[in-house]
Amino acid sequence: MTSMAEFPSNTWQDYELVDSGDGEKLERFGKYTLIRPEPKALWTKSMPYAKWRSFANVRFSPGAGFGKAGKEDSGTWDKAGAMDDQWYIRYKGCSTETSSLEMNLRLGLTAFKHVGVFPEQAPNWEWIYARTSELVAKAKARSEAPPKVLNLFAYTGAASLAAKAAGAEVTHLDSVRQVVTWARGNMERSGMDGIRWVVEDAMKFVSREVRRGNLYQGIILDPPAYGHGPDGEKWKLDELLFKMMQGVSSILAPRDSFMVLNLYSNGYSSLLGETVVRQAFGLKDSGAGEPSYVLTSGELALQDRFGKALPLSIYVRLTL
Repeated sequence: MTSMAEFPSNTWQDYELVDSGDGEKLERFGKYTLIRPEPKALWTKSMPYAKWRSFANVRFSPGAGFGKAGKEDSGTWDKAGAMDDQWYIRYKGCSTETSSLEMNLRLGLTAFKHVGVFPEQAPNWEWIYARTSELVAKAKARSEAPPKVLNLFAYTGAASLAAKAAGAEVTHLDSVRQVVTWARGNMERSGMDGIRWVVEDAMKFVSREVRRGNLYQGIILDPPAYGHGPDGEKWKLDELLFKMMQGVSSILAPRDSFMVLNLYSNGYSSLLGETVVRQAFGLKDSGAGEPSYVLTSGELALQDRFGKALPLSIYVRLTL
């Protein structure tokens, strides 16, 4: 078991966590700087709040009951001056001899404080791109079809684009049609095509793939604490995560494959996530020689200008 914290590269010019504290974070996304709630920022701000407000183009003001019972109530964005409701940022990451990880991602001021991208996920994008590139190279050497990658709870698609940039056949699934449309726009703006779009409940889709015997060489999951499918299906992480991972274990190819699980839910640790994966996949160390898999876990975090680390999610990565 290997556990560690990972941060986006400081060479990413279109994103910066400027400061954090007192339950908020000050972030720059391209040409605009935002103030958003952040319950995990338990410390005090390093800059006076007046300076925050002088930097910020907009601040999210939570509505009544915001964040209670594990849910996020809507709020409003208070603009300091004229600004676009939608804009783009660029991400340029690692590259290989045959491809490079470059994406254009649309941002927007949504009613739930989110803007369409989770910047702390950049290390996962890099990992997905690197693992997929390795599988693409193996497939080419064997004159086989490109690897198939499934992205569940896929939101606006940065992880899907990372796999597509490396050359995979990608299936992108989310239960909300509007965010799938958002993801499609990101693909087109990034100069890519050919992603398969699915608007469906993730558990239903995985159960059907298990019955059909379909296999994927890569599976990406970023499940919320709570959610609903397009037909009102209920998702509750605490109750359904292990069942979901059991299904995923049945549709992930038994070798030359990878899985990455991301969890935002408070109270979940990397060790808990790793144990869920280990048990769902039936992973056991043979005790002799090298194991047939690599399982790692850790935290994804951001660091502000003053060196304060803000952990935001945990990841579990499996390579078979």
